[in-house]
Amino acid sequence: MTDYTVADLVADFLAQIGVETGFGIVSVHNIPLLDAINRRNRIRVVPTRGEAGGSHMADGYARAGNRLGVLITSTGPGAANACAGLVEARFAATPLLHITGQNMTHQIGRDMGPAHDVPDQIGMLAASGKAAFAVTSAEGALGTLIEAATAALTPPCGPVSVEIPIDLQRAKITRPESLETLALPIRQPPSVDDATMSKLIATAKSARRPILWLGNGAAAAGPAARRLLDMGFAAVTSWNGRATVPEDHPMSLGALNGGGVPMIEDFYGTCDLMIVAGSRQRAHETINNTVSLPERRIQIDIDPVADHRTYSNDLFVLGEVADALTRLADALETWKPDPWTPDPSFGPDFHRLKAAARRGFAATLGPYATFAEQLQSVMPRDAIWVRDVTVNHSTWGQRLLQLGEPTQSIYPVGAGIGQGFSLAVGAALADGRKTICMTGDGGFFLNLGELWTAVQEHTDMVILVMNDSGYGVIRHIQDATGAARSYESFAAPDLEGLAALAKLPFWRVSDPDHFGPTVAEALAITGPTLVEVDMNAIGHHPPYFPYGPKVEAVD
Repeated sequence: MTDYTVADLVADFLAQIGVETGFGIVSVHNIPLLDAINRRNRIRVVPTRGEAGGSHMADGYARAGNRLGVLITSTGPGAANACAGLVEARFAATPLLHITGQNMTHQIGRDMGPAHDVPDQIGMLAASGKAAFAVTSAEGALGTLIEAATAALTPPCGPVSVEIPIDLQRAKITRPESLETLALPIRQPPSVDDATMSKLIATAKSARRPILWLGNGAAAAGPAARRLLDMGFAAVTSWNGRATVPEDHPMSLGALNGGGVPMIEDFYGTCDLMIVAGSRQRAHETINNTVSLPERRIQIDIDPVADHRTYSNDLFVLGEVADALTRLADALETWKPDPWTPDPSFGPDFHRLKAAARRGFAATLGPYATFAEQLQSVMPRDAIWVRDVTVNHSTWGQRLLQLGEPTQSIYPVGAGIGQGFSLAVGAALADGRKTICMTGDGGFFLNLGELWTAVQEHTDMVILVMNDSGYGVIRHIQDATGAARSYESFAAPDLEGLAALAKLPFWRVSDPDHFGPTVAEALAITGPTLVEVDMNAIGHHPPYFPYGPKVEAVD
């Protein structure tokens, strides 16, 4: 009889599909899985302090490394703790494979009271992610694993869970010969059909002041989008589509996409076409879809459900964004008798807009007006920029600091606080790039235990804690809505003392002019460092629209 088990199969499967790193916690219902991985010594497992933190680390690792993230948890409460990370990974369309245990097969669904028993665990996980699968027999385990990993990596990507009962993890099987040559059958998104492509090209040819709105679904379309901008198109991005084209390109506004900036909305009114490529145009960045966009709009997406999901369109193009934009660029460059050209005034008008909008936005930030410029001057060009949801993130961190490519930008797309730090730990372990994590004090303390994961793994990261002694964004909302300030402040540990306890190099910034130079000192050190920005000393951060005034032009 073979000594090879389903747990061995899982370990070999993950290695075969290229997994190098996973995250999770060892527990009673996953010991066989982690033991099999450990015995092979082919996959690094990062032991986290909680399943929630581990789920966000797997997400951040996948986004920064542009690869499959892997999370391993126990069943019941352990799997439930991971749900917040699955929800966020679903928002971000992150390919993530979550493998969890389960009670013994004969106990499932019978309310027999074994440890970690959760009614309908598979339903809980399915509701939290893109899909969830259960291994119901030892012989069917490989097929279920293939199906799950394929679903996670098939666009639109997302988190997929697999539960494996503990008795099946230990079940003995014959090692499948097909493992040696296994390749996941990733289903490629459809190419745009020729008739629709012809309509897209004809519409774009007739435009003289066209602008792209690039979302996360356009991440692979950077070269094609860059070609269109070099021809004379303009571009903005969603917050989750940042740096599809480098944000310092003269024809890109980056994520400064209009909400609360009337001059940008006015400029949209002068554009004769907007091509929305792979973006939901989410309500929280379009002020509940009230931002006025160009009247004529085309939408490109691989998901048919995206058609008219938020804004209406004149043409919906179903297919892969990179394919569509590449074919569009080819057609415009070879248009007979001459290549396509924009309105001669479009480029100069856009350049003036970009400069005015950036100046105007910076002018709303009070003592934090120069923070983006200071950080830009000291951070490595390829550094990963991770943010938690804070007032600094939603202003200069999201809209003024310029990034060069999509994997540099990581933040909680679902707008949950307390997730950014763990996302950053995972990102820092992806490919060795320096990582800068900006978090508020409230968000940082929500997941504080994972600080010791960062220390243990010697993550090369600078942790920027923007400390205003509470939930600054909540205070702005309370003020704007007439609610009394309540429950927005809390007791918290001294950050310098915390850094000493964790043996982290520490700095405190109390003068806004010292922000950049201080971060530069922290960046010079390999490993985790902690920089506290004392917002109480520096001064109040003004609220941003819609909780504060709109951005006005600044000469």
